[in-house]
Amino acid sequence: MKTAFQPMPLSRRAALQRSAVGFGWLAASSLLAETIGNRQSAIGNSSNPSAAKPPLFTPRAKRVIFLFMKGGPSHMDTFDPKPLLDRDDGKPFPGAKPRVQFAATGELLKSPWKFQNYGQSGLPVSELFPHVAQCIDDLCILRSCHGTNPAHGGALLKLHTGSDNFVRPSMGAWVNYGLGSENQNLPGFITICPTLAHGGVNNWGAAFLPAWTQGTPIGNAAVPSDKALVRYITPRLAASEQRQQLDLLAAMNRDHLAQTGPNQALEGRLNSFELAFRMQMAMPEAQEISRESEATKKLYGLDDKVTENFGRQCLMARRFAERGVRFIQVTHSDGDVQWDQHGNLRKGHTKNAAEVDRPIAGLLKDLKARGLLQDTLVLWGGEFGRTPAAQGGRDGRDHNPEGFTMWMAGGGVKPGLAYGATDDYGWFAAENKIHIHDLHATLLALLGMDHEHLTYRHAGRDFRLTDVQGHVVKDIFG
Repeated sequence: MKTAFQPMPLSRRAALQRSAVGFGWLAASSLLAETIGNRQSAIGNSSNPSAAKPPLFTPRAKRVIFLFMKGGPSHMDTFDPKPLLDRDDGKPFPGAKPRVQFAATGELLKSPWKFQNYGQSGLPVSELFPHVAQCIDDLCILRSCHGTNPAHGGALLKLHTGSDNFVRPSMGAWVNYGLGSENQNLPGFITICPTLAHGGVNNWGAAFLPAWTQGTPIGNAAVPSDKALVRYITPRLAASEQRQQLDLLAAMNRDHLAQTGPNQALEGRLNSFELAFRMQMAMPEAQEISRESEATKKLYGLDDKVTENFGRQCLMARRFAERGVRFIQVTHSDGDVQWDQHGNLRKGHTKNAAEVDRPIAGLLKDLKARGLLQDTLVLWGGEFGRTPAAQGGRDGRDHNPEGFTMWMAGGGVKPGLAYGATDDYGWFAAENKIHIHDLHATLLALLGMDHEHLTYRHAGRDFRLTDVQGHVVKDIFG
């Protein structure tokens, strides 16, 4: 016998949420309407919350490719030559070392590599990067970056989330939240072969932002890029059967939400089911590089065992970029010491640079040839730099968050520019300093967003990627 539908009983907590507490929210919502209220209601009312959204002002870039060099590449051995460091090799550092250091350091250590000027800009590049050097006129080198944490875990979180001591949304999640995805069959934020160490999933997570903003990992640092796939991407049922299952599940959960009220976690889960269904066709196609020309594969270094792994990651990044993915991260991390050469600097940096130099140059050239570089912001760098003082028997350098180099290309930045400077030896950012908060503010501005207005209400206050700091470095805008 058919029985009448019985609504679920209300708990005391739910009753309070729907009545007394609700009146307080009505009053508060009017005060918040001009800050985050309008934006979040627009997102919440959309049948597809990850749909593309207009930027606040005219953007210079539409998407980001972040080439993350895990471990901390040495700036004075790559893009920031220091003649005085060469001159004073073996002598004590003449200034005061940082009050907080990761470990003890010895005397000054000159760079084992020679620098040469390249391009019309005449900017110097170490012999570690002969292929990237050919693209120097497209690079905007930021020589005065600095952070706050000398440990990998804290520094990675600071770079990726803006905070080194709390779980916060990653910058890719913030970009995805602010702008959405231009391809509804792919995630707006993809991270290729990410490291699972030093913060792990928190480096691409959404934290308290809606679940759909988080990064979708493809493999991890321990998986070769040719084996890096989204888990369970191959369907076991026909599309029609899956569609019936999802429709039934959605109907059941809509009934549940009608009784219990909004539930961000559940709604996010339902959206993820729908995206996963659509991804089953789009993701394998985007990762399928066999149809790329042999010339393109060679450009990325897929014909060489040394460069093949990272080259495939960079080629996938280009394919995701041209398909409308908003934020793509590519991580170079070999699962061992990465760029973290406390010892064996000559061997380690030589190995690492050889693996990424040709693929990075190939990515830049390919983006430029396809007309994508002008609205794709490429960001390169690690969580910090290295000290000019030696470790490991004068063949290593310690962590240095006080001053280091990152670079940008495309996406509306001035090409062929070296901005800012460290001191004469490369220990401290000294001129036109760029804190991590400033880097984040600048990245958002290039994408057409104001870092002070891209906020999310959580736990009683408005949060943002730059917390309560950050200045846009407008001097690097083209």
